[in-house]
Amino acid sequence: KSKLDLNIDGSDVLEHVHAVSKTNPFWNELSASNPFIYDIAASNRNENNKYLSVLKENPYLFSRGSSNRESLASSGDELDIDCLLRKTSARRSGRSKSISDFLDIIDNRRLNPHKTTPQKTVASDTMWLQNDREAYRMAWLSHRQLTRSCLDLETSSQSPGWAQTQATDVHIVGKLNHEGGSVQLPDSDINVHVPMGHVLPGEFQEVGLKAILNPPSSLNNELSITVSPLIEITLSNLSTREAIFLEVKVAAKVKNDPLSQVMTDIVCFYSLSKEGPFKKLQNCYFYEDTVQVKLTDLSHLMYTVIAVQANKIEPPATTVWDYVHRTVSVGIYGPKYIHPSFTAVFTAFGHNYIPRKLTIYDIKKGRKNMPPVVFQLWGKHTLLLEKPQDLNISLISCDPDFEVKVENQSKSIKEEQLKTGEMVRQQFHFSMLGSKEMHFFLFLVEIKDLKSGQVMQFCVTTPDPAPKLSGIVSRPKCLQKRKEVKSAPLLLIPTVKYPKFQDKGLNINTYGVALKTVLRQSKIDYLLEYFKGDTIALLGEDKVKAIGQTKIKEWYVGVLRRKVGLVHRKNVKVISKEQAMDTADSELLTRNLVEQIALPFKKLTYIYSVVLSTVSENVYDWRALAEVLGYSHMSWDDFNEKYVDKESERVAHVVKRLKEDCHANKKKRLFLYELIIALLKIDCQGLVARLTQDTVILTSAVKLGKCWRELAEKLARLTKQQIEAYEAPHQGKNGEVALEMMWKPAYDFLYTWAAHYGDSYRDVLQDLQSALDKMKNPVTKHWRELTGTLILVNCMDVLRASAFSTEEEEE
Repeated sequence: KSKLDLNIDGSDVLEHVHAVSKTNPFWNELSASNPFIYDIAASNRNENNKYLSVLKENPYLFSRGSSNRESLASSGDELDIDCLLRKTSARRSGRSKSISDFLDIIDNRRLNPHKTTPQKTVASDTMWLQNDREAYRMAWLSHRQLTRSCLDLETSSQSPGWAQTQATDVHIVGKLNHEGGSVQLPDSDINVHVPMGHVLPGEFQEVGLKAILNPPSSLNNELSITVSPLIEITLSNLSTREAIFLEVKVAAKVKNDPLSQVMTDIVCFYSLSKEGPFKKLQNCYFYEDTVQVKLTDLSHLMYTVIAVQANKIEPPATTVWDYVHRTVSVGIYGPKYIHPSFTAVFTAFGHNYIPRKLTIYDIKKGRKNMPPVVFQLWGKHTLLLEKPQDLNISLISCDPDFEVKVENQSKSIKEEQLKTGEMVRQQFHFSMLGSKEMHFFLFLVEIKDLKSGQVMQFCVTTPDPAPKLSGIVSRPKCLQKRKEVKSAPLLLIPTVKYPKFQDKGLNINTYGVALKTVLRQSKIDYLLEYFKGDTIALLGEDKVKAIGQTKIKEWYVGVLRRKVGLVHRKNVKVISKEQAMDTADSELLTRNLVEQIALPFKKLTYIYSVVLSTVSENVYDWRALAEVLGYSHMSWDDFNEKYVDKESERVAHVVKRLKEDCHANKKKRLFLYELIIALLKIDCQGLVARLTQDTVILTSAVKLGKCWRELAEKLARLTKQQIEAYEAPHQGKNGEVALEMMWKPAYDFLYTWAAHYGDSYRDVLQDLQSALDKMKNPVTKHWRELTGTLILVNCMDVLRASAFSTEEEEE
């Protein structure tokens, strides 16, 4: 396991990073990665560039990231150093990992602690790009576009629903040398075999595999049915000497009777386009339900699909289905953790590949459409259908505490839907009865043939309810963006060394020139005022969504006249550092930045015991904390003997000392404000992010009171029954929740809602801000501290880059 906020003395890791920074054309500042500047492009054409992976340059391959959950690769513009220090469950481009990823890591370590690292995708030759300037230019443009898009390798848009957001397309990339090998799509019977001698010695072949669940509609008719998913194959190297082999298990077997054997063939169709046209391949070999296809006509991007094809239909047969034993795979999907109200999805596939995760785009709550969410596979079953026919689907709860909503108790699948071969989905909405404690339960899936009356059944067990954050407090959580790497193995804790905070000017790379004058008659906290022509330092390119005087706008975080605040993005023209003329008014020291971005904590509500335990468990050097708090005079003599062997107790003692001093001088010293400043000065950004989310949730609950019901409807579309379930534990003798106690159900709801973002704290704060801004009477009109915390988390990168020296600078 990893711990947060630790500084590692890992020279080997840093040397590797430094080496990559010299060879990666996308590593340095924007201008250094621009291939249109001749001298920069020329400097990149050195012999070291041969170590760059073709996946970073090839436009065909770049849009398809590997879902190998523990592969070592870079994402976005910079090498993800985090990957060098710990195994990750998915690559992230913009935000931190989701709660599902975080819990997956915990589950993997608990269930399989000795799991070895799978095959890694490493570098290969890119001389073909370096010698072709137009190819290099197109690769660079593809890289920049995908870095900024929501499709960046393996990310999905965040959703405030009960399901977790994760990468959905199952895709793997394997790199093979002259000796050949195999690449298998995870959790499937789809393989690509590369024979020895496929490429010359010293060369490499990168093979990408992806399964597209809906097969081509043109291949599903009376004479033909597809029995595998549409398989996308990508190759990086076309200078080959041997063909490759595709091996697939199919969802059909030709019947043994002579007529079926004569009339029917299992064939493989091939195309260079997802939509076709498809041509039949001749080099196919069969044994039982497995097909092996020899691919000789190789391309960078290829599509194949296996189908059963009949020459003609002889009565009494009516379709090709009558000549084969055809199976239909059924998957039951749902959120990773159940809640008082959730949706389960019955899914039928025309092949035997059932993915572990599935994106559902048409979830509805009442008449409202939900954002796309990713569901997990709860259970699966295989049906043998002699012919396509109407089916009736029912889900029946075996637990009296849960029920399937009446209007959803029975759904049907039409014969025509099965004939098309496409994936068929039916949604079933479950709800909890009463206000008992949540628990997993069993439900029955019934599939009834409407013609014969035959019923097929199987049982599915739901997952557990979402764990409360308090249940994983003691486990390390990475509440940081990709670059915020301050973690180390548990064994390194005794040698922790926190970095030295440096009070110096900020490193600013982007500026904005004010296009108009903005002076407010009624001043608004955290919003800048400026004159036309002012040069404003922009602390990053990320935008913050927040309400202004009247409506919600997008803002940059900027610095002007020693004040940090927001500037409306439409009011500035963004320029580079080289284009900025006069930057004197936009200069700021790191000490001033820390003091300003911590200002919201002067007004946020907190629970002292929670803050104390959180800090004591996640700070590993009491001296470092004591020094930045002004207690450098403290020594071992200040601790009781029972605390000598417990670092957490010594840290707690320092925090208690700060609390006592602030309590004695309330007018000048505020406990949480000074503590946050201290944590930022020892570079504990993950811990600061966690404290920020906790205090914002608590303060929001207190500010909302009974208005939390409106927010709950906006954030999670809670029904009246669900809202009452949250309030039931806090009702008084009269059956009502007292106004002064209304913050408790509000806190319970926000706490649970935020838990499903996992450690993506920036999304929690931003989505909460947006939802509060959209209320009928927004509390954010007069309560701006949430906006202030958004400024804080968006300044963390520039603070780390400016206030803490790199290893090179220290030398």
